[in-house]
Amino acid sequence: MSRGHKVELAFVSAQDADAVAETMRALSTPSRVRILSRLAAAPVSVGKLASDLGLEQSTVSQQLRVLRHLRLVVGTRRGRLIEYSLHDDHVAVLLAEAMAHAQHLGLVPVTSRQPRARPA
Repeated sequence: MSRGHKVELAFVSAQDADAVAETMRALSTPSRVRILSRLAAAPVSVGKLASDLGLEQSTVSQQLRVLRHLRLVVGTRRGRLIEYSLHDDHVAVLLAEAMAHAQHLGLVPVTSRQPRARPA
């Protein structure tokens, strides 16, 4: 479940619960889920991300700001552009587990295009 990390789930402190809840809130907006899903495939610029997802560039920029604040994505300058990518493999695992849970509950269909954790 935790991909090599021992996580104690019993008796989570209030501070830890706040931190986890803030991270989980990132998945509460469909556009953020779609952005994370796209970034799981490969790093891209804001413009490419907006084009790929059919969203306004300003919407993508606003959502990326939230995701950067939560340390779920990072931006790397490439000349005049900034490419965004997932912060680390934990983000891909979090998204994949959320998708698997939604599929398990029958909330989304099981398809061949599932987000996958990138290899370490």
